[in-house]
Amino acid sequence: MKAYVYGPDGAQISDVAQPKPKGTQVLVRVRACGLNRADTGMRKGHAHGAAGGAGTVLGMEWAGEVAELGPDAKGVKVGDRIMGSGGAAFAEYTLADHGRLFRAPSNMNFEEAATLPVALATMHNAVVTVGGIQPGQAVLIQGASSGVGLMAMQIARLKGAKLVIGSSTDAYRRSRLKEYGADLAVDSSDPKWVDEVLKATNGEGVDLIVDQVSGKVASQNLAATKVKGRIVNVGRLGGTHADFNFDLHAARRIDYVGVTFRTRTIEEVREIFDEVRKDIWGAVESRKLQLPIDKVYAFADIDKAFAHMEANKHLGKIVVTL
Repeated sequence: MKAYVYGPDGAQISDVAQPKPKGTQVLVRVRACGLNRADTGMRKGHAHGAAGGAGTVLGMEWAGEVAELGPDAKGVKVGDRIMGSGGAAFAEYTLADHGRLFRAPSNMNFEEAATLPVALATMHNAVVTVGGIQPGQAVLIQGASSGVGLMAMQIARLKGAKLVIGSSTDAYRRSRLKEYGADLAVDSSDPKWVDEVLKATNGEGVDLIVDQVSGKVASQNLAATKVKGRIVNVGRLGGTHADFNFDLHAARRIDYVGVTFRTRTIEEVREIFDEVRKDIWGAVESRKLQLPIDKVYAFADIDKAFAHMEANKHLGKIVVTL
Protein backbone atom coordinates (compact mmCIF):
# COMPACT_ATOMS: atom_id res chain seq x y z
CA MET A 1 0.00 0.00 0.00
CA LYS A 2 0.99 3.66 -0.33
CA ALA A 3 1.99 5.56 2.81
CA TYR A 4 3.76 8.80 3.74
CA VAL A 5 6.92 7.63 5.49
CA TYR A 6 9.80 9.45 7.16
CA GLY A 7 13.08 7.99 5.86
CA PRO A 8 16.77 8.82 5.36
CA ASP A 9 15.89 11.37 2.66
CA GLY A 10 13.00 12.91 4.56
CA ALA A 11 9.29 12.21 4.28
CA GLN A 12 7.93 10.79 1.04
CA ILE A 13 5.21 8.53 -0.32
CA SER A 14 6.46 4.94 -0.30
CA ASP A 15 5.22 1.38 -0.67
CA VAL A 16 4.86 -0.44 2.66
CA ALA A 17 3.17 -3.62 3.81
CA GLN A 18 -0.52 -3.39 4.67
CA PRO A 19 -0.96 -3.87 8.43
CA LYS A 20 -3.00 -6.68 10.00
CA PRO A 21 -5.29 -5.99 12.96
CA LYS A 22 -4.59 -7.80 16.23
CA GLY A 23 -6.45 -7.88 19.53
CA THR A 24 -8.75 -4.85 19.82
CA GLN A 25 -7.42 -3.23 16.65
CA VAL A 26 -9.52 -2.24 13.64
CA LEU A 27 -8.09 -2.02 10.12
CA VAL A 28 -9.28 1.21 8.49
CA ARG A 29 -9.44 1.98 4.80
CA VAL A 30 -8.43 5.63 5.04
CA ARG A 31 -10.34 8.13 2.90
CA ALA A 32 -9.21 11.45 4.36
CA CYS A 33 -6.70 12.75 6.93
CA GLY A 34 -6.45 15.96 8.92
CA LEU A 35 -3.04 17.62 9.32
CA ASN A 36 -1.89 18.60 12.81
CA ARG A 37 1.00 20.70 14.09
CA ALA A 38 2.73 17.66 15.57
CA ASP A 39 2.87 16.15 12.07
CA THR A 40 5.13 18.97 10.88
CA GLY A 41 7.79 18.08 13.46
CA MET A 42 7.59 14.34 12.80
CA ARG A 43 7.91 15.05 9.08
CA LYS A 44 11.33 16.55 9.93
CA GLY A 45 12.37 13.55 12.00
CA HIS A 46 11.39 14.79 15.46
CA ALA A 47 9.83 12.39 17.94
CA HIS A 48 6.29 12.90 19.23
CA GLY A 49 6.18 11.00 22.47
CA ALA A 50 7.32 7.46 21.66
CA ALA A 51 6.55 7.84 17.94
CA GLY A 52 8.81 9.15 15.20
CA GLY A 53 12.09 8.51 13.48
CA ALA A 54 13.14 6.58 10.38
CA GLY A 55 10.52 4.20 9.02
CA THR A 56 7.61 5.95 10.72
CA VAL A 57 4.37 6.21 8.76
CA LEU A 58 3.25 9.74 9.59
CA GLY A 59 -0.15 11.16 10.46
CA MET A 60 -2.45 10.99 13.48
CA GLU A 61 -6.03 11.77 12.37
CA TRP A 62 -8.23 10.11 9.77
CA ALA A 63 -11.68 9.18 8.54
CA GLY A 64 -12.56 6.08 6.55
CA GLU A 65 -14.24 2.68 6.60
CA VAL A 66 -13.76 -0.45 8.68
CA ALA A 67 -11.97 -2.99 6.45
CA GLU A 68 -11.23 -5.75 8.96
CA LEU A 69 -11.57 -6.45 12.68
CA GLY A 70 -9.07 -7.85 15.14
CA PRO A 71 -10.31 -10.87 17.13
CA ASP A 72 -11.18 -8.75 20.21
CA ALA A 73 -12.46 -5.61 18.48
CA LYS A 74 -15.99 -4.60 19.44
CA GLY A 75 -18.52 -1.88 18.68
CA VAL A 76 -18.07 -1.64 14.90
CA LYS A 77 -18.42 -3.91 11.88
CA VAL A 78 -16.82 -4.12 8.45
CA GLY A 79 -18.08 -1.32 6.23
CA ASP A 80 -18.87 1.15 9.02
CA ARG A 81 -17.88 4.77 8.39
CA ILE A 82 -15.60 5.87 11.21
CA MET A 83 -13.14 8.58 12.23
CA GLY A 84 -10.41 8.50 14.82
CA SER A 85 -6.87 9.25 15.90
CA GLY A 86 -3.64 7.33 16.34
CA GLY A 87 -0.39 6.78 14.49
CA ALA A 88 0.27 5.99 10.83
CA ALA A 89 -2.76 7.85 9.46
CA PHE A 90 -1.19 9.01 6.17
CA ALA A 91 -1.65 5.69 4.41
CA GLU A 92 -4.20 3.76 2.40
CA TYR A 93 -4.80 1.58 5.46
CA THR A 94 -4.14 2.20 9.15
CA LEU A 95 -4.80 0.47 12.46
CA ALA A 96 -6.89 1.92 15.28
CA ASP A 97 -7.89 0.74 18.71
CA HIS A 98 -11.63 0.05 18.85
CA GLY A 99 -11.97 2.56 21.71
CA ARG A 100 -10.15 5.36 19.92
CA LEU A 101 -12.62 6.02 17.15
CA PHE A 102 -16.02 7.59 16.56
CA ARG A 103 -18.75 6.66 14.11
CA ALA A 104 -18.78 9.25 11.34
CA PRO A 105 -22.21 10.95 11.30
CA SER A 106 -24.22 10.30 8.16
CA ASN A 107 -24.45 14.05 7.43
CA MET A 108 -20.65 14.41 7.11
CA ASN A 109 -18.38 13.49 4.23
CA PHE A 110 -14.98 11.96 4.94
CA GLU A 111 -13.15 15.28 4.56
CA GLU A 112 -15.33 16.89 7.22
CA ALA A 113 -15.10 13.90 9.55
CA ALA A 114 -11.29 13.85 9.33
CA THR A 115 -11.10 17.34 10.88
CA LEU A 116 -12.72 16.36 14.19
CA PRO A 117 -11.20 13.49 16.22
CA VAL A 118 -8.10 15.23 17.60
CA ALA A 119 -9.90 18.51 18.29
CA LEU A 120 -12.88 16.87 19.98
CA ALA A 121 -10.84 14.57 22.22
CA THR A 122 -8.17 17.12 23.10
CA MET A 123 -10.43 20.03 23.86
CA HIS A 124 -13.31 18.25 25.57
CA ASN A 125 -10.69 16.87 27.94
CA ALA A 126 -8.98 20.25 28.39
CA VAL A 127 -12.05 22.47 28.65
CA VAL A 128 -14.53 20.18 30.42
CA THR A 129 -12.85 17.25 32.17
CA VAL A 130 -9.64 18.93 33.35
CA GLY A 131 -10.62 22.59 32.96
CA GLY A 132 -13.94 22.11 34.74
CA ILE A 133 -15.72 24.86 32.84
CA GLN A 134 -19.06 25.81 34.42
CA PRO A 135 -21.99 27.81 33.05
CA GLY A 136 -21.48 31.53 33.54
CA GLN A 137 -17.68 31.39 33.68
CA ALA A 138 -15.13 33.24 31.54
CA VAL A 139 -12.57 31.33 29.45
CA LEU A 140 -9.54 32.30 27.36
CA ILE A 141 -8.24 30.05 24.59
CA GLN A 142 -4.61 30.80 23.72
CA GLY A 143 -3.90 29.90 20.09
CA ALA A 144 -7.59 30.01 19.25
CA SER A 145 -7.27 30.11 15.44
CA SER A 146 -5.89 26.56 15.21
CA GLY A 147 -8.34 23.73 14.57
CA VAL A 148 -8.25 22.59 18.19
CA GLY A 149 -8.49 26.21 19.35
CA LEU A 150 -11.61 26.84 17.29
CA MET A 151 -13.12 23.67 18.76
CA ALA A 152 -12.21 24.74 22.30
CA MET A 153 -14.13 28.00 21.93
CA GLN A 154 -17.17 26.18 20.57
CA ILE A 155 -17.14 23.64 23.40
CA ALA A 156 -16.81 26.42 25.98
CA ARG A 157 -19.80 28.20 24.44
CA LEU A 158 -21.77 24.93 24.33
CA LYS A 159 -21.10 24.35 28.04
CA GLY A 160 -22.46 27.77 28.96
CA ALA A 161 -19.42 30.05 29.26
CA LYS A 162 -20.61 33.66 29.62
CA LEU A 163 -17.43 35.12 28.11
CA VAL A 164 -15.19 33.43 25.56
CA ILE A 165 -11.90 35.10 24.62
CA GLY A 166 -9.62 33.83 21.88
CA SER A 167 -6.08 34.84 21.00
CA SER A 168 -4.29 34.93 17.67
CA THR A 169 -1.23 36.86 16.53
CA ASP A 170 -2.57 37.10 12.97
CA ALA A 171 -4.94 40.01 12.31
CA TYR A 172 -7.04 38.22 9.68
CA ARG A 173 -7.53 35.09 11.76
CA ARG A 174 -8.23 37.19 14.83
CA SER A 175 -11.00 38.95 12.90
CA ARG A 176 -12.67 35.57 12.25
CA LEU A 177 -12.69 34.20 15.80
CA LYS A 178 -16.15 35.58 16.59
CA GLU A 179 -17.56 33.22 13.95
CA TYR A 180 -16.51 30.33 16.20
CA GLY A 181 -17.68 31.53 19.58
CA ALA A 182 -15.34 34.34 20.69
CA ASP A 183 -16.80 37.43 22.34
CA LEU A 184 -13.38 39.08 22.32
CA ALA A 185 -10.26 38.41 20.24
CA VAL A 186 -6.83 39.51 21.53
CA ASP A 187 -3.32 39.57 20.10
CA SER A 188 -1.07 37.64 22.50
CA SER A 189 2.02 39.23 20.93
CA ASP A 190 0.84 42.63 22.20
CA PRO A 191 1.74 43.09 25.90
CA LYS A 192 -1.54 44.97 26.40
CA TRP A 193 -3.62 41.84 25.85
CA VAL A 194 -3.72 41.15 29.59
CA ASP A 195 -5.27 44.57 30.19
CA GLU A 196 -7.95 43.78 27.59
CA VAL A 197 -8.81 40.55 29.38
CA LEU A 198 -8.93 42.24 32.77
CA LYS A 199 -11.15 45.01 31.41
CA ALA A 200 -13.55 42.44 29.95
CA THR A 201 -13.74 40.63 33.31
CA ASN A 202 -14.15 43.66 35.58
CA GLY A 203 -10.55 43.40 36.71
CA GLU A 204 -10.87 39.83 38.00
CA GLY A 205 -9.43 37.76 35.17
CA VAL A 206 -10.84 34.63 33.54
CA ASP A 207 -11.88 31.46 35.34
CA LEU A 208 -10.06 29.22 32.87
CA ILE A 209 -7.23 29.53 30.35
CA VAL A 210 -6.63 26.72 27.88
CA ASP A 211 -3.09 27.43 26.76
CA GLN A 212 -1.67 26.13 23.50
CA VAL A 213 1.09 28.74 23.42
CA SER A 214 2.95 28.74 26.77
CA GLY A 215 6.48 30.11 26.37
CA LYS A 216 6.51 33.88 26.63
CA VAL A 217 2.83 34.14 27.64
CA ALA A 218 3.18 31.85 30.68
CA SER A 219 3.49 34.60 33.28
CA GLN A 220 1.04 36.85 31.42
CA ASN A 221 -1.49 34.02 31.71
CA LEU A 222 -1.10 34.13 35.48
CA ALA A 223 -1.94 37.84 35.49
CA ALA A 224 -5.01 37.21 33.30
CA THR A 225 -6.41 34.41 35.48
CA LYS A 226 -8.63 35.19 38.45
CA VAL A 227 -7.81 34.18 42.02
CA LYS A 228 -8.43 30.40 42.35
CA GLY A 229 -8.71 30.14 38.56
CA ARG A 230 -7.35 27.36 36.37
CA ILE A 231 -4.80 27.07 33.56
CA VAL A 232 -4.67 23.94 31.41
CA ASN A 233 -1.47 23.69 29.37
CA VAL A 234 -1.99 21.65 26.20
CA GLY A 235 0.79 22.89 23.94
CA ARG A 236 4.08 24.63 23.35
CA LEU A 237 3.61 26.74 20.24
CA GLY A 238 5.41 29.59 21.98
CA GLY A 239 8.35 27.51 23.18
CA THR A 240 9.11 24.91 25.84
CA HIS A 241 11.03 27.17 28.26
CA ALA A 242 10.28 30.64 29.60
CA ASP A 243 10.22 32.85 32.66
CA PHE A 244 7.50 31.88 35.14
CA ASN A 245 6.32 34.10 37.98
CA PHE A 246 6.01 31.61 40.82
CA ASP A 247 5.02 34.32 43.31
CA LEU A 248 2.09 35.42 41.15
CA HIS A 249 1.09 31.78 40.70
CA ALA A 250 0.99 31.32 44.47
CA ALA A 251 -0.67 34.66 45.19
CA ARG A 252 -3.53 33.97 42.79
CA ARG A 253 -3.78 30.33 43.96
CA ILE A 254 -4.05 29.09 40.39
CA ASP A 255 -4.47 25.43 39.52
CA TYR A 256 -1.95 24.85 36.68
CA VAL A 257 -2.34 21.48 34.95
CA GLY A 258 -0.47 20.01 31.99
CA VAL A 259 -2.18 17.56 29.63
CA THR A 260 -0.97 15.57 26.61
CA PHE A 261 -1.89 12.37 24.78
CA ARG A 262 1.79 11.43 24.50
CA THR A 263 1.98 9.85 27.96
CA ARG A 264 -1.56 8.49 28.25
CA THR A 265 -2.34 4.80 28.31
CA ILE A 266 -4.80 3.37 25.82
CA GLU A 267 -7.25 2.93 28.71
CA GLU A 268 -7.05 6.66 29.47
CA VAL A 269 -7.53 7.54 25.80
CA ARG A 270 -10.57 5.26 25.56
CA GLU A 271 -12.08 7.03 28.56
CA ILE A 272 -11.58 10.42 26.89
CA PHE A 273 -13.33 9.21 23.73
CA ASP A 274 -16.16 7.79 25.87
CA GLU A 275 -16.62 11.16 27.59
CA VAL A 276 -16.91 12.91 24.21
CA ARG A 277 -19.61 10.43 23.14
CA LYS A 278 -21.55 10.80 26.39
CA ASP A 279 -21.34 14.57 26.74
CA ILE A 280 -21.25 16.35 23.38
CA TRP A 281 -21.90 13.84 20.62
CA GLY A 282 -25.37 15.22 19.93
CA ALA A 283 -23.77 18.58 19.14
CA VAL A 284 -21.37 16.86 16.73
CA GLU A 285 -24.19 15.06 14.92
CA SER A 286 -26.25 18.25 14.66
CA ARG A 287 -23.19 20.07 13.25
CA LYS A 288 -23.24 22.54 16.13
CA LEU A 289 -19.61 21.57 16.71
CA GLN A 290 -17.66 21.63 13.46
CA LEU A 291 -14.46 22.98 11.97
CA PRO A 292 -13.82 24.90 8.78
CA ILE A 293 -11.74 23.22 6.09
CA ASP A 294 -9.12 25.63 4.82
CA LYS A 295 -7.96 23.51 1.87
CA VAL A 296 -8.12 19.93 0.58
CA TYR A 297 -5.19 18.21 -1.17
CA ALA A 298 -4.87 14.90 -2.95
CA PHE A 299 -2.52 12.41 -1.26
CA ALA A 300 -0.03 12.81 -4.12
CA ASP A 301 0.22 16.50 -3.16
CA ILE A 302 0.78 15.95 0.57
CA ASP A 303 4.07 17.89 0.49
CA LYS A 304 2.12 20.89 -0.81
CA ALA A 305 -0.34 20.45 2.05
CA PHE A 306 2.53 20.66 4.55
CA ALA A 307 3.99 23.70 2.80
CA HIS A 308 0.59 25.36 3.18
CA MET A 309 0.51 24.52 6.90
CA GLU A 310 4.06 25.76 7.47
CA ALA A 311 3.20 29.07 5.75
CA ASN A 312 0.90 29.55 8.76
CA LYS A 313 -1.78 31.48 6.92
CA HIS A 314 -4.64 28.99 7.15
CA LEU A 315 -7.73 29.09 9.36
CA GLY A 316 -9.13 25.72 10.37
CA LYS A 317 -8.04 22.35 9.05
CA ILE A 318 -5.96 21.22 6.09
CA VAL A 319 -7.15 17.87 4.76
CA VAL A 320 -5.55 15.24 2.51
CA THR A 321 -7.73 12.72 0.63
CA LEU A 322 -6.82 9.20 -0.43
